[in-house]
Amino acid sequence: MWISKNTLKQLSDDIRKIIDGQAIDLRDNRENNWSMLKNDIHTLAYIKNEQVDALQYERDLMKETLANISHQLKTPLTSMNIMADLLENELAEEEVPEKQIEFLANIKLGLTRMDWLVSALLKIAKLDAGAIEFTKNKIKAGELIRIALKPLDIMLDIKNQEVKFEGAAELFCDTRWTAEALTNVLKNASEYSPEGSVIKIEAGENPITKWISVTDSGEGISNAEMANLFKRYEGSRSDKGYGIGLPLALAIMRGQNGDVEVDGGGNGLGAKFTLKLYQ
Repeated sequence: MWISKNTLKQLSDDIRKIIDGQAIDLRDNRENNWSMLKNDIHTLAYIKNEQVDALQYERDLMKETLANISHQLKTPLTSMNIMADLLENELAEEEVPEKQIEFLANIKLGLTRMDWLVSALLKIAKLDAGAIEFTKNKIKAGELIRIALKPLDIMLDIKNQEVKFEGAAELFCDTRWTAEALTNVLKNASEYSPEGSVIKIEAGENPITKWISVTDSGEGISNAEMANLFKRYEGSRSDKGYGIGLPLALAIMRGQNGDVEVDGGGNGLGAKFTLKLYQ
């Protein structure tokens, strides 16, 4: 059976429209091999569209479920934090054993850590489920760093740590989520830097990437630690860590066509984490 070039081109154009999400009916009732081919392509396209719709439904359902879980977990945590604050105020007005004050402080610390853990786990679950839609905008590196440092003000103040920033770059990224990734990397740097030390932040760009690096003042990362650094629940180098912060940062960056590069340092040099966004 002879088929003209224009007929082939028309079929090719229709297939491309289907790939782009347009509804094209290719069915042909004539009884020949060409019609059978068009009908099979139409069936394949229909099945593909049904699968895409089902996947989107599952993602929407997962997003809604995670939001409900978040609400159900956050509500009792908030209530317990409030009650702990009220109890602390009551104890402050009375003479009570030091052990009670110590126990209350440990309860508040545990609630704070639990709150962070729940939040981080839900964020990772949303990223895994593809329930996050990154909205990219231009932002200067200095402004992004300022946003990322805000949640760490108290932590840095308690440890008397200084943050020094140099360099310049304008990033194209999701501000909220990239700041979340950077906050986790900065938190890690603070935890592994001694009191009174300096955490160094640099920003820059090249023809391939735009980047922000964070260098701590710690002892560096061994090869054994490096192997598990981004493994969930395993990568923490601290007994008090959960092994979630750095995997979350990596997931956020890779979700935006980026990556996290690590220089382990050592021999008097701290570890260096570089958040990269490919241009």
